[in-house]
Amino acid sequence: MRLAHITHVLVGVLVMIQDPQRRDERGLSQSAENAILIAGSVAVAVAIVAAIRAFVLSRLPS
Repeated sequence: MRLAHITHVLVGVLVMIQDPQRRDERGLSQSAENAILIAGSVAVAVAIVAAIRAFVLSRLPS
């Protein structure tokens, strides 16, 4: 084995032994957050269009 390979293996073993802190992965991913925000925006837009349409239709003469 080459010295570089042995060094890499030793460093890997030392890192595994140290037991690094667990990552706190609570929360949503960026793409999930974007999807929720877009869905909310679409819902608000649909509600506004529906309100305007109802208002206009109520003001039209029979």
